[in-house]
Amino acid sequence: MSSFGIAGFLFLILQIVVTGHIIYRKDDVKSSFGWIGLVWLTPLIGSIVYVIFGINRIRRKALSLRNKGPDILTITGKTEEEIQKEIPRPLLQLMRLGYKVHPQRFALGNTAQAYVNGDEAYPAMCRLISDARKEVLMQSYIFNNDRAGRQFVTALKQAVKNGAKVKVLVDGVGLNYSKPTIAAALKQLPGVEFSVFLPSKSPITLPFVNLRNHRKILIIDGKEAFFGGMNVAEGNLVNTHPKEPIVDITFHVQGPVVDQMSRVFEEDWIFSGKKHFIPASFRAAGPLPGTMPARIIPDGPDADYGKIELMAQGALACAQKTVQIVTPYFLPENEMLTSLELAAMRGVNVEIILPSKSNIFGMDGAMRANFARLLKKGVVIYRTQPPFDHSKILLIDGAWLFVGSANWDVRSFKLNFECNMECVDTALARQVGHIIAHKKSIAQREKLEDYFHRPLLRTLHDNALRLLTPYY
Repeated sequence: MSSFGIAGFLFLILQIVVTGHIIYRKDDVKSSFGWIGLVWLTPLIGSIVYVIFGINRIRRKALSLRNKGPDILTITGKTEEEIQKEIPRPLLQLMRLGYKVHPQRFALGNTAQAYVNGDEAYPAMCRLISDARKEVLMQSYIFNNDRAGRQFVTALKQAVKNGAKVKVLVDGVGLNYSKPTIAAALKQLPGVEFSVFLPSKSPITLPFVNLRNHRKILIIDGKEAFFGGMNVAEGNLVNTHPKEPIVDITFHVQGPVVDQMSRVFEEDWIFSGKKHFIPASFRAAGPLPGTMPARIIPDGPDADYGKIELMAQGALACAQKTVQIVTPYFLPENEMLTSLELAAMRGVNVEIILPSKSNIFGMDGAMRANFARLLKKGVVIYRTQPPFDHSKILLIDGAWLFVGSANWDVRSFKLNFECNMECVDTALARQVGHIIAHKKSIAQREKLEDYFHRPLLRTLHDNALRLLTPYY
């Protein structure tokens, strides 16, 4: 047999082995067909691409869930009748569903307040850090080496002087959004422990380059936290008129739910190669800060992923009056689009608020490809004018909130390490509702008639971009 014949035989074996792995490991039929087509149409390159990007190599054992129990109703000490008087039945059904999706009990006695943009949030965050006495745990996807990042470096330096133990974790991809990166400045701070989650330049982590830790968590002394989707970047300082301004929202949280955030950070810190540690725990010296029940739902490709997507689908199914979604990127798969349509067809007022112009090339066309089908079913779509809106909110029936780092796209639902907070609180919902109302007041509403006679080339362009949905 010639050398070409041997090479051809080996390529065939490789294709068969890779195809077998795809069939055995991949649950999504469309994804499986796509990968198999790539492997057989481009024999060597397709197999190599699959081995590098298509295999989920991240497996880690999640920390045991504390406060785990048989039913969410047991946490209050009240009867089911008493609880049903306080929480409408559909929301109670949603809370039960959520407990099945992620069996972590609600922590009681919390409070949360929304902060809009870095102009509001950064000074409050830095004050908390500067006043820390025991511990600062800070985790971000992007932590830029700019005037915003330097504010935090100054505050972290003060926390160390106070005697606080400081740990900072930044994603490997997000770290490189600024040059030079913030890494050198943080490493030079005595008393600050710094780690990178899946460093993007390491050959060892090349197979994980498509996976990102998108979580944003700041925890002070185990008592209070800032939690949401806001990165550390001067673009968030909108009032200072940066070159690329970004509108965003984050939440100041106080109460026992902070413990659940600490455990997410703890697990990510250990996964990044650092030593195990015991985070400071919430201890209420007096009355609890508030009355809000809340819990944290982490999600990622390392375990039973898809929890945040499943929670969003459950929320759409349980909604009775209103669904309000604010997200910078809207590229969910067909099942989620169908859930939105069904909610609107049931008579629920479904509103989606998106930026009019994305900060990612091709994203606008890809999102636009799904608008016509949603508009036909009664879903209302608003497009906010610049600055780019990076906020992430899901508000159901003016009471149930789902906020955090996750966008409404395949990357957040399937690939990224994300973290959201589920809570039921009419006061917080009212505040967030006012923020959403303001966004709508300065937005333009999409009209179905604009999609009746669209140019063929524009439709082909948008639909082609939609094919890249998992890779934005």
